[in-house]
Amino acid sequence: MAIKFELLREICEIPGAPGYEARIRNFILEKTEGLVDEIQVDPMGSIIALKRGAENKRVMVAAHMDEIGFIVNHIDSDGFVRFQPLGGFDPKTLTSQRVIIHGKEDVPGVMGCKPIHIMKPEERKKSPELQDYFIDTGRSKEEVEKIIKPGDTITRMGELIRIGKCFNGKSLDNRISVYVLLETLLALKDKQIPYDLYAVFSVQEEVGLRGARTAASRINPEFGFGLDTTIAYDLPGAQGHEMVTKLGMGTAIKIIDGTAIADYRMVEFLKKTAEAHNIKWQAEVLPAGGTDTAAIQQYGRGGSVSGAISIPTRYLHQTIEMVHEIDVDNSIHLLTQALLQIDQYDWKHD
Repeated sequence: MAIKFELLREICEIPGAPGYEARIRNFILEKTEGLVDEIQVDPMGSIIALKRGAENKRVMVAAHMDEIGFIVNHIDSDGFVRFQPLGGFDPKTLTSQRVIIHGKEDVPGVMGCKPIHIMKPEERKKSPELQDYFIDTGRSKEEVEKIIKPGDTITRMGELIRIGKCFNGKSLDNRISVYVLLETLLALKDKQIPYDLYAVFSVQEEVGLRGARTAASRINPEFGFGLDTTIAYDLPGAQGHEMVTKLGMGTAIKIIDGTAIADYRMVEFLKKTAEAHNIKWQAEVLPAGGTDTAAIQQYGRGGSVSGAISIPTRYLHQTIEMVHEIDVDNSIHLLTQALLQIDQYDWKHD
């Protein structure tokens, strides 16, 4: 299946910091229209798109739509903007990067910090910390304060491009999963599925899985799939046990991460489904970090049989991230087949 580059580009470039997902939410609402039987937005802002199945059992798939960003907390006497993070960042990747401050209008800016030329020798040996940065908009304090105020959000600026067989751009975590879920809904549009599918585009994952928690509580699913990125540290100098996944080696079936142990039955179901349909896959054993999988697993009233399909991604939570078209394609195929065949597996405990 050819990846729809223009659709993916739009999904990645639309801003949506945690708690401020309105623009990307409206875009997804437009794209899900006609693919499902019912669409609602819950009080937290997550989209819950329902495609009814043959039986009254509930399957929840969650792909978060928020991206890591910042929020303005101060404008100094010279007009430089200070901020706090919304989600986790690797500060050393921010130097001289362009951002957009979403005030009364979108204002471009650049992340600045102390120039190396005037650093003391001991300062040069240390990576800058988040509080060392400010945002320079090229405007005076008076000009800045006309359109920017504390509480305005900030997202990264960056276009999506192709590099070989890869896609490279900002916010592929987790907009690539938004794309995968939309394409899965399209693939299922004219097909009968066994169980009710709740496709959730969740909010505020990057600050604690918040949207998926409330959605899982509302849906109370019997089965759950997290859909997110995972580490691909397949780079020079990496040891085999550090890589987690590799780009181009297929979709990743989660075994464990820092917040969830995938149900062993779901792991086996996904493996067997992949093998039956010649879907390329790799195991994901992630030592830290977490996804909406944990929320789906724990926050339904009775818990759920949950696992995850993950898209291997280089440079996670840095300015630019990268995924491989083979892994994206296989993720769509695996999720589609899993949702079509979930009733054919023996889910009893051994």
